[in-house]
Amino acid sequence: MAALTDRVAELVQAREPFVKATVVRAGKPASAHAGDTALVLADGVIEGFVGGSCAESSVRVHALAALGTGDPLLLRISAGAPSTVVEEGAVTVANPCLSGGSLEIFLEPQRPQPRLVVLGDTPIGSALAALGAPLGFLVESGGAVAGADAVVVASHGHGEEPVLEEALRAGVPYVGLVASRRRGAAVVASLEVTDADRARVHYPAGLDLGGRTAPEAALSILAEIVALRSTIDDERRTTVGGVSDRAGTRKPTSVTDRPADSGPVIPPGVRPIAVIDSHPGSAYRHDGPEVAIDPICGMTVAMTEDAIQAPGSDGGVVYFCAEGCRRRYLAGRE
Repeated sequence: MAALTDRVAELVQAREPFVKATVVRAGKPASAHAGDTALVLADGVIEGFVGGSCAESSVRVHALAALGTGDPLLLRISAGAPSTVVEEGAVTVANPCLSGGSLEIFLEPQRPQPRLVVLGDTPIGSALAALGAPLGFLVESGGAVAGADAVVVASHGHGEEPVLEEALRAGVPYVGLVASRRRGAAVVASLEVTDADRARVHYPAGLDLGGRTAPEAALSILAEIVALRSTIDDERRTTVGGVSDRAGTRKPTSVTDRPADSGPVIPPGVRPIAVIDSHPGSAYRHDGPEVAIDPICGMTVAMTEDAIQAPGSDGGVVYFCAEGCRRRYLAGRE
């Protein structure tokens, strides 16, 4: 546990996203026990123990999905034919490889603080630093823009263009310029970037809240950043399917995986989406690896770099939940 705590601190310090997976209930004869913990990294690597290889396969898929939204998730794993039931805040999967018993695993995504880079030793710049921290932003004055979640240029004419161009070329999601509409238009027009990138500059930065003071201007800018981040997160939550009753509420959706020869079945949270949470506002997906279906057991497997795999008969790649399925697949081709 001490080593795991140290590893968490290391990942937080390095601003690396991860998911903490904790077994909260284990039914016999499951190999895991309540309290067992593991970390699921953004590339799908699992450090720690929350069950055997088959349980790990389900944990990996749904942990990466939860990481995309930052929403915690209760994952229930039981033995049975492949199926997935999605409800608000929880997913239940039947796992044909499970040796019996059942597991309930709490998936707690940990994402780095959003990083806000501010250029300008000005009243608005100082106010952004003062207000940004309580809102959960890591505010840096004049830091490197690469990897930032937001860049605000509040230098009032000093060194604006190079920073704006660098931020746009780096793909920073929010780029704001503190300037009047007239001056801002002139600055943006002078930027040596594409028209599409010019259109991404927010000027005057901030929502029109009618503020007059520097703190009020900073508040409007932070509100605009938060609104944009919310929009991006909402785009990751695509609601598809679900059964509505006459009152308009949505009921949990149950989806059973088809046989391997009928085409891949994509579970909640992966691309493309075939099954999505049936409760509005809580569906989840992620931009991580896609998934494949183990042709032996029918389980869903994350197509990560270190996934168990073998050459397919058609020249492609076949993915497996565990080494045993891989051996059976290869034996069947001999």
